[in-house]
Amino acid sequence: MDRLVSQKPTPRELCRWSKPLLIAIALLANAGVVAEIPSGHSVARAWNEALLQSIREDRARPTVHARNLYHLAVAMWDAWSAFDETARPVLLGNHYHGFFCGFDGMPTPRDLHQARSEAISHAAYRLLRHRFQASPGRDSALLRFELLMVEQGLDPSASGTDYHSGDPAQLGNYIAQCVIDYGLQDGSNERADYASRFYQPVNPPLVPPLPGNPTIRNPNRWQPITFDRYIDQAGHQSAELTPDFLGPEWGFVDPFALRARDLTLHERDGQRFQVYHDPGAPPWLEEQSGDEPGDYQWTHSLVLIWSSMLDPDDGVIWDISPASLGNNPVASLPRDVAGQRDFYRPFRGGDPGRGRPVNPRTKQPYTPQRVPRGDYTRVVAEYWADGPDSESPPGHWFTLLNYVSDHPALVKRYRGVGPVLGDLQWDVTAYLVLGGAMHDAAIAAWSIKGWYDYIRPISALRAMADRGQSSDPALPRYDPLGIPLLPGYVELVEEADSLVGQAQEHLHKIKVRSWRGPRRLFVPRREVAGVGWILAENWWPYQRPTFITPPFAGYVSGHSTFSRAAAEVLTLLTGDEYFPGGLGEFHAKKDRFLVFEKGPSVDVTLQWATYRDASDQSSLSRIWGGIHPPADDIPGRLIGRRVGTDAFAFAQRFILGQ
Repeated sequence: MDRLVSQKPTPRELCRWSKPLLIAIALLANAGVVAEIPSGHSVARAWNEALLQSIREDRARPTVHARNLYHLAVAMWDAWSAFDETARPVLLGNHYHGFFCGFDGMPTPRDLHQARSEAISHAAYRLLRHRFQASPGRDSALLRFELLMVEQGLDPSASGTDYHSGDPAQLGNYIAQCVIDYGLQDGSNERADYASRFYQPVNPPLVPPLPGNPTIRNPNRWQPITFDRYIDQAGHQSAELTPDFLGPEWGFVDPFALRARDLTLHERDGQRFQVYHDPGAPPWLEEQSGDEPGDYQWTHSLVLIWSSMLDPDDGVIWDISPASLGNNPVASLPRDVAGQRDFYRPFRGGDPGRGRPVNPRTKQPYTPQRVPRGDYTRVVAEYWADGPDSESPPGHWFTLLNYVSDHPALVKRYRGVGPVLGDLQWDVTAYLVLGGAMHDAAIAAWSIKGWYDYIRPISALRAMADRGQSSDPALPRYDPLGIPLLPGYVELVEEADSLVGQAQEHLHKIKVRSWRGPRRLFVPRREVAGVGWILAENWWPYQRPTFITPPFAGYVSGHSTFSRAAAEVLTLLTGDEYFPGGLGEFHAKKDRFLVFEKGPSVDVTLQWATYRDASDQSSLSRIWGGIHPPADDIPGRLIGRRVGTDAFAFAQRFILGQ
């Protein structure tokens, strides 16, 4: 099999590197921050893992890191395919989105595997050093990259790019420079740290510790949030207390497989927006005829209802194994909000999936796993949230890909047929198709986010509750644009209510039965906020008070788009919709996994029969977490399905030399 055989540097080679650098590398290795390339893993896998760890230490920027994962995949693929008679590079030797990376070919090396490994490492090293030079985790990232070079006996200081000499190191450096130069003109605005060029929010910021949402101007548009102390989803504290919208103009970034036929052009306030796979407008808050809540009110109210399902002590027990969850028919996704009302189970939680009685790989029934519903919902909300020490949503699917690649039941055949691929060929192939899909998913989802600029649940729910109730004109505080009353979930505060206040200052305000929020937690790791009645003006998603909700618009869900695209790629890549052995798993230990509060109260193992089951769980997790309503979710899944299959089809042109 293709794998890197570690070649230790000679004393003469070691002398070329500075003593302080070698000491720092040794200390870093001893601290467990980096490690040697494990036996059986390719050099491409080692660099992918190095990137994932560096993403965990960087700021939480899903768009930027989807692009980093894609560009590293292209660099490694081009370094591998440069020596192949069938496969074709993506950038090397091609005109690509108006950029040309010339290539005259390479002499055939004596040791093909060693030449590929050396070219891949030099390409990855130079590219990642460039991309992480300003990261908050810069020091450990750069040392991590140095150590990977040292571990292979390669000279990190070698910077030549004259590949005509036949030196694979210089080819790798040349490829890296091509990717770097391409990235500086790909529409991402990398030179300005990916800042927006023209976008401006229409709403003043929400200040969540204060009640309600009194300053909102447009309840259909995104609202910034101001913090007392802002710590992003990756755990980095920022001096900026009102984070800007991340990537509202990402539709201008050069894609992988997205095409002109997928593109719609829009204009607002004299500025042009490029939107890929435009799903049409989300539901707006507007007066409705009839007794049923409007689509806007319904979709956000479901977030409130599901927020009442986060209590592990409510006595509700679920079987969370594939015997009971998952198995949504591929064609069952609704195309409009009317269909969404039938798709979700509003008062029970979840979707129409009924699970599978038998594991088709083992021919045995899936073993039931009965746990408190509130443990399951909290674990999925945090597992898929990609918080501190996580690799962002697109990186999360690379960790799942690596998990699949390591599974003993997986046979590494492209699309499940043909010859068994060596580790290196499998990895560069898999990273190319998944990287391209994640990059396109980010472009599509964020192009929609930027144009529709849609509100998040915390802003929408508080704004509606400030208006009053929209259910009954005969009851106090009626407003047709208020929040619908739902007995047991959303009610009016009455005179005898414990929430009414000493001077009855809260009489006839809206109260909700929900997760009670971080104000109930003095030591989150040791306490549980639980579920109970609170004033709607104080509602909080299941998140930390230093984060609350991502700093970009909701519609469409990035998680749903990334996850469904990845699920389609993994299904096509392996030739099997099921995880190897018919089961994928993640273990959350009792009282050791949750970050937002104490828990889970029992061991919880997330299980998925298929990649689409995992994707669907990721989508549902964002509703339980209070981040997305159904209106954000389903369009993201539909777009992700198209993005994933299109990216795979386009990648085949390079893989098969077509």
